[in-house]
Amino acid sequence: MSRSPSAGQQLREVLEAVADNVPAAYDSYHSALGGWRRRERRRRLVLAVLILVVFVVAVAAGLWVLNRSAPSGHTVIYSVALAPAAGGPAAG
Repeated sequence: MSRSPSAGQQLREVLEAVADNVPAAYDSYHSALGGWRRRERRRRLVLAVLILVVFVVAVAAGLWVLNRSAPSGHTVIYSVALAPAAGGPAAG
């Protein structure tokens, strides 16, 4: 009595026959990898430019707000008071 091949064995034979008919594409991996690397570099560049733009806009807005809130006249930020002259009134 002859034993028939199992379903797993038949499936393996069919898949091997199909795989033998598929042509190998050796450089497709390298071209896909190159495309992925180009997209990754472009994504990082766009992100860096976006961060730079946000930083510049934030600094410009902060300086604009500080400039608008400052009084318009000449203001002394820090001044050293002169010591009173000899015999003059003492600060107290």
